[in-house]
Amino acid sequence: MIIHTFKKETKELWRDGRVRIAFIIVLFLTAVAIFISTNHYKSVNEQYVEANANEREVWDNQGEKNPHSAAHYGTYAFKPKYPLSLIDQGVDKYTGTSIFLEAHRRNEAQFIAASDQTGLARFGDLTPDFILLFIIPLLLILVAYNSITKERERGTLRLLKSQGAIGWKIVFGKWLAIFSPVFIISFMLFLLAGLLLSNLPDFGVFSWSSLITLFATYMIYYAIFINLVLIISATVKKSGIALVLSLSVWILVCLVLPKMASNLAEYKYPYPTRQEFSANISKDKKLGLDGHNPWNKAAKELEKKTLKEYGVDSLSQLPFNYDGYRMQKGEEHEAEIYFKHYNYLKTQYSNQNGIYQKLAAISPYLPTRFLSMAIAKTDYNTHWDFSDAAENYRIESQKFLNDHFAKESKYGEWGFKADADFWRKLPKFNYEPPSLSKTIQTNMSGVFIMLIWFVGSFTVLFFTTKSL
Repeated sequence: MIIHTFKKETKELWRDGRVRIAFIIVLFLTAVAIFISTNHYKSVNEQYVEANANEREVWDNQGEKNPHSAAHYGTYAFKPKYPLSLIDQGVDKYTGTSIFLEAHRRNEAQFIAASDQTGLARFGDLTPDFILLFIIPLLLILVAYNSITKERERGTLRLLKSQGAIGWKIVFGKWLAIFSPVFIISFMLFLLAGLLLSNLPDFGVFSWSSLITLFATYMIYYAIFINLVLIISATVKKSGIALVLSLSVWILVCLVLPKMASNLAEYKYPYPTRQEFSANISKDKKLGLDGHNPWNKAAKELEKKTLKEYGVDSLSQLPFNYDGYRMQKGEEHEAEIYFKHYNYLKTQYSNQNGIYQKLAAISPYLPTRFLSMAIAKTDYNTHWDFSDAAENYRIESQKFLNDHFAKESKYGEWGFKADADFWRKLPKFNYEPPSLSKTIQTNMSGVFIMLIWFVGSFTVLFFTTKSL
């Protein structure tokens, strides 16, 4: 019965001109989106390679210079474009691509792509994730809204029951007929993306396992959507009502609830303004050690402690340049302040994410959206991880430079200059994003919610259609 229903529904769908046109449009949009995303990915990574090489060359060729002057001269940490961003660009265009690393300051990522776009960007970009998350569910509604109501309206449902047909088998045959074309379209999209990415520079990040996991995530999302539409179609008696209700579910799940979640999260756990954030950091800095001010209260306490520790009477008797030592201690103090305030931002983000997870119980879009970005490494967690890695590198770099200044010069020798070859000894910045297993572990709540939606929707569909 299932196979016969599947064949019959597949033929009807193919004969329906509206469905054929819809599938052709989706395929065309998908091809265009992949083409645009591929060119963007190649362009950004070419810029990344060039900028990385140029910045390192500038750093290595500073010539003779005081190490602390080089610390203020600074360098950049660049964030690579990850391969699966070709499918889901996530929040990349809002988070910046590079961080300037300098003494005494933790800077935020710069060169945000969204700031360079025109007002037309408000209408959205044509990207594969837009098609996968919004357009294909609409296509599912177009295909599935009258799957069961049409049988009632034609009177064929009663005829099938009189011949001993089992309700859930009929519905499962229809389910397979609806799911198959969407599966084929999505499979073609992901296969094409995989083939393109496997032949492009991937910076050691691309893996087929991540791509397959992302594909499985969207397949579960579509299965849930099909179940919801079929439940509506099995519950109401008219196709028109089923269409209106199905579209209402799409609007609620994909548009209203995500916006509501965003507003609620921002209201309940707001971020400080940029001015407040900077003022709080400046306040904490003034209360602590200033590496440039030897008359600072904390600096004088450090001086007494250091003299006592080494058993000497004056700073000139220390076996190192105390100026470099004091500046390094100042860096360590300021780094603690920055970690404190940035950890507060991450705590607020974590609290906001908790709001999203709670509302995910009534919107399968939310866990799918967050899982998709996480697997593609275009979510805020990956950006925070990159930002922290850049900050750790900045701290290590400052210690490298200040220690050299302290060990190789004498107290008061501010004219000391490091050799021109010294800068090449600083290790290069190399960021490794979280692995797939760690990403899944971090987003286990989203995985769990999606599985509940998947099993729960199938269970409701089974009991709804059992009595047909």
